[in-house]
Amino acid sequence: MAEQMVLLHADATETADGQATKARKRQWGSEKRSEPLSIVHPAPSRRKIVLGRIGILTTVLAWVGYVITTVLKQLVDNPGAGFRFGVESVSYLVVVSFLTFSALMYLTARQGALTRFRDHRRVPRGELDRHFFEYSEGVTVLIPSYAEEPGVVRGTMWSAVLQEFPDLSVVLLLDDPPFPKDPDVLRRLEATRALAGQITETLAEPAARVNAAYESYRRRRTLTEEAGTSAAGTEVQRLIAEYEYAAGWLEAMAETERVEDHVDEFFVDLVLMGLARELRLVILALTAAHAQQTSPSPERIAQLYARLTWIFNARVSTFERKRFASLSHEANKAMNLNAYLSLMGGRWHREQTADGAVLRPAGMVGSAADSSMTRTSDSTELIIPDSTYVLTLDADSLLLRDYCLRLVHLLESPGNERVAVTQTPYSSFRGAPTRIERIAGATTDIQHIQHQGMTQYGATFWVGANAVIRKRALEDIVEISTAGGFEIRTYIQDRTVIEDTESSVDLGKHGWTLVNYPERLSYSATPPDFGSLVVQRRRWANGGLLILPKLWEQIRHRRSQDRPVPLREILLRVNYMASITWASFGLLFLLAYPYDSRLLSPLVFLAALPYFLAMGSDLWDCGHRFSDIFRIYGFNLVLLPVNLAGVLKSLQQALTGDKIPFVRTPKVKDRTAAPALYVLAPYLVVAFSLLTVWRNWEVGNWGNAAFAAFNAVMAAGAIRAYIGVANSGVDMYLGVLNWLYVGPKAPKPQAPVIIPKTAEQTDWESLLYHGDRRLNRDLRGKDDRRKRAGSL
Repeated sequence: MAEQMVLLHADATETADGQATKARKRQWGSEKRSEPLSIVHPAPSRRKIVLGRIGILTTVLAWVGYVITTVLKQLVDNPGAGFRFGVESVSYLVVVSFLTFSALMYLTARQGALTRFRDHRRVPRGELDRHFFEYSEGVTVLIPSYAEEPGVVRGTMWSAVLQEFPDLSVVLLLDDPPFPKDPDVLRRLEATRALAGQITETLAEPAARVNAAYESYRRRRTLTEEAGTSAAGTEVQRLIAEYEYAAGWLEAMAETERVEDHVDEFFVDLVLMGLARELRLVILALTAAHAQQTSPSPERIAQLYARLTWIFNARVSTFERKRFASLSHEANKAMNLNAYLSLMGGRWHREQTADGAVLRPAGMVGSAADSSMTRTSDSTELIIPDSTYVLTLDADSLLLRDYCLRLVHLLESPGNERVAVTQTPYSSFRGAPTRIERIAGATTDIQHIQHQGMTQYGATFWVGANAVIRKRALEDIVEISTAGGFEIRTYIQDRTVIEDTESSVDLGKHGWTLVNYPERLSYSATPPDFGSLVVQRRRWANGGLLILPKLWEQIRHRRSQDRPVPLREILLRVNYMASITWASFGLLFLLAYPYDSRLLSPLVFLAALPYFLAMGSDLWDCGHRFSDIFRIYGFNLVLLPVNLAGVLKSLQQALTGDKIPFVRTPKVKDRTAAPALYVLAPYLVVAFSLLTVWRNWEVGNWGNAAFAAFNAVMAAGAIRAYIGVANSGVDMYLGVLNWLYVGPKAPKPQAPVIIPKTAEQTDWESLLYHGDRRLNRDLRGKDDRRKRAGSL
């Protein structure tokens, strides 16, 4: 389906420098607020926590009351109702039970999140500076990228480069075909390749200045300590000057940035200016200390100098696995990461073969002191140093300034020795210019709260967009295979397109845990139109069922080691992986099948009420509208066929054993056309709901009629708001056109003609490398075979 995604023209605007760019029109009902939420979650009130507990209790009691007073009562009171009514009763109870279970898991995870937000105490900045002063461990940031816009990748790289960390390497893992023939694709690829060099060049001047200033201070401090003198006032003034320079450098960079959309605005205001404001805060404190004729201790001054070097000393490089025939070329993000992870800590010899360049092991190396990826004086040698931690970061995500410091500090805190992965589940960028991006962003913010709450019960899942990983944990779950004679090391499983979920289960089996850091320190792009949303949500719906057997295996394994998995953790994990399956099929049954009105009860509505009230409250706390619960309901209705397609693809994969190729979510400023089937299906939902209203109205089944009318209104509103009537027509027209179009038939392959080659024409390198590639095929003609048969 990916090839059917067509980019449609958007309105063009002109920037101040005269270059034409494409800007997306701001829709009515889009998000006006552009200010992001606070980094630290506000502490919930005691009233909110108590109401959350009441909501959980209400859901359970309402479900139990429904089973007793409606289902069991109807079966007892109507013993001769017949087989059909019995089947309807059981199936309706199953659907309601599964949906109620998902609502209960939402409330449970939410309650855990509220508890964590109440108890969280932020680590003071001074403690972070003390912990990482003269720190020796390193972090390697890996940014997998495929066919991304250079501007999107640039923002992500800068947000990683400006992390305040003592030993930081940033590696862009380019996964595009290295030698494209399309000139536009080649131009984009070359622009992306140039980013690492441009960032390194930009950082050279501030890095040289702050490094020299820090070194000068260390020499002066040594001299004053030997002489027994003090120059505290002068040192504070010098330090203020260096912080003024660093803050001014960041502010000057922010001034030159081109702001075309809300993501660019976030990058400038939160990544660049946010860091500048923190440095200005240090200047304010130092100025106050100088005015009061006092000074921080020499050790604290040294820490503040070191902080400046952390900002500007990152090492930036690019790596392309598809340039090497010895590395896996599987088309997914997991194997892109695995290829580089397998090379870390090694010295590699580049050898040219008939199939292209291959990397041969030539020794081991430790952590890098001067480069995350270097070449020796011999251009055939490649050194990729190791690091204690790895940070994986999607190419459309942005990190706030102290993400690395705080998450690594968590990993190194007492009691967290067996934590393998920590992350801050990403939040959405504010100021979305389209209605569908605003609602998709609202669901993202809700998921952030859910993931935070799952950590309370030990049910954390690696989300994938960003995470700090203890590399030693990845070595525990690595699987080694061979392909074409080369060793392939798989750290992150690529069996499904939700590779992070499967890796979470693998880590749990080996005794590792995962933790979500209870702050908002990462943000990721949300699909701005229905076409790109289809790609993302279909991928999310695929794979959960395939991972469930691994979860049961983990449960049995931990039970055999006398480390049983708590029940709440099991329930939350099962709900996370499989709820999209039963929710999609359950909603489909409720929409399509005319259940007997005797099975309806107000208790079903009462069981669902706490879920919707809690979601509305969470949306309000995240800066959205309480009424968005209805918009999200309609949003899920139009996504019903997308989710069903993802679930069915999982079942297909379970039967065939085939891998599903990873399809990236388009990140473009144009509109992405959706497949016609996914556009037509919501209209069918509306039509069938209206038909159901008429049929139930005729027989006086008012409950079913009201439910069908509600679905029709919600789905119709969602079509208008998120797909658009005009866009629907365009997408369905393109779908029909693609279906009718028949490409020219490929010519039938002719029998190979063997042309003798002279010694000068023979590819001797290929012969020596591959040997005989005919695989014992008899290439002689029919006459030769007849002669041989006759002689026998």
